[in-house]
Parts: sequence; structure tokens; C-alpha cells
Amino acid sequence: MRKVAWVTSVIAAAGVGALIMVFVSGGFLPVVEAQAVPALTDWQVIDLTQPLSPDIPIWPGDPEFEIEAWATYEVDYYFINRISIGEHSGTHWGTPNTFIEGARSAEMFTAEELVVPAVVMDVREAAEADIDYRVSVDDVLAWEAEHGQIPEGSVVIIYTGWQDKWDNPEAFFSIDADGVMHWPGFGADTVAFLVEERGIAGLGTDTHGADPGNDEEFGASFNMYNADGMILECLAGLDQMPPVGATLVIGGWPIVGGSGSPARVMAFVPPAE
Repeated sequence: MRKVAWVTSVIAAAGVGALIMVFVSGGFLPVVEAQAVPALTDWQVIDLTQPLSPDIPIWPGDPEFEIEAWATYEVDYYFINRISIGEHSGTHWGTPNTFIEGARSAEMFTAEELVVPAVVMDVREAAEADIDYRVSVDDVLAWEAEHGQIPEGSVVIIYTGWQDKWDNPEAFFSIDADGVMHWPGFGADTVAFLVEERGIAGLGTDTHGADPGNDEEFGASFNMYNADGMILECLAGLDQMPPVGATLVIGGWPIVGGSGSPARVMAFVPPAE
């Protein structure tokens, strides 16, 4: 009579991983080691969104942010507000049709495109020395020498320190006597390099524009939008962000034909290994 061996498997916990063992008649035999994936609850969540109120900085000429009670507990037994806001006010994302007629609008971006890796370049020192500072290709290469090459598909964010001026619209826009705005931003040639050589998906900044405030040609924005990418502006919480390793989740509204919208932007940072 032929002897039939029976086999079963067990998993023994071993630190962050698990060692899968197969029992054959005669003993246990190790087969493969499986690594456990950290639970999302172990990740740090950073809110990159500025609070909204009627006193926020509004781009000159854009509609004011208005909020009023529409239903009240006393009369309607529930509460909601009616709000009115421009698509590019508060923390927001911009889409290519902002400047390019016929280009992609907000509802055309897939959910997958709104979950992207982020890199953060701290340019506060340069911005403090020159309010009109333009982030250069040399700045990018110096950052890469320290942190590694920017991954393809990333959103490249500059941390200028302007997030701390959010409660002071006058300082946030720094409009001079000639009506010219001032804040640091990306150089147009730098964005061309990031698009062509690094394949980035978008730009981000804590100011009200990816271009320096005094750049009326919007070269950085055009280069990003011509590449069918997105731009995030008026970000917050950049002081908590690592230079590399975070993943953004961009809660942009899918407005049909829209050029973007206010957005709740979150960053997820994995636990240290």
C-alpha cells in the first residue's frame, strides 16, 4: 500500500515579517519569508491646506470668498452655509485649461493622477535674501546631489516660507507702489528641465503662484500646463514635510470644464524603517 504524505502550512510571526513554514512528515521546512506591509494607520498624515475664511488672501480681481448661513437650527432644524469662491482661491489646484484653451479641465484628471509622490525643496533662505527669487536648474541639481534624483511623476514643491504670511494678505502679495506683486517662484527654464529631464507631474508652492510674483509672462506655469500637468498653490504645512518620500492625495473638485478648484491636500509619510 502506497504511503500518502500530508502537508499543511503555518505562519510564525517574526518581527515585521512572517516566516512561512511547510510541515511535511518528518518536520518543518522553511519556504519563503513574507514582509508585512505597514498599515496606513502607521503613516504620518500632514495637512497641506490653509484654512478658509472671508479674510484669506485673494488674487487681485478674483471673486471674494463669501460665506453665509443658508439654513439655521432655529428655523430649519439643521445648519448649512452657502459659499461662493473662485476656483483658484485658498489652497487650490490648477489644471492646463487655466491658460491653454481646449486643454484638460478638472473633471478629466483621474483619481490615480491625484495620488502622487512629492519632493520638497526648501528655498526659504534664498527667498529671504531675494523676494523675487527664481528657483534655478542649479538649485534642482544641488537638491538632487543631497537627496537623489527627482522620481518621475512627482509633484515638485518649493517651500518659500510664504505659508506663514497667510494671515497677512498685504505681506502675502507684497504689492509695490506700481501694483507689482512680489514672491519667489520657479524659473521657466527650470520647469522646462523638470518636465523634459525628470518627467514631473506637477508643481507646488506655498505662495499664490508657481511663477515669481513679478513674472507677468507666467513662463513656469505655461511650461507645466503645456506638459498637461497640474499646479498646487497656497499650500501649508511644508515645514513638516520630508524632502522626499511623501505621497500627496489631492482632493480637487471634478468641476466639469473647471480650471481647478479649492482643494484639501494631504501628504502621507511612511513610517521610518
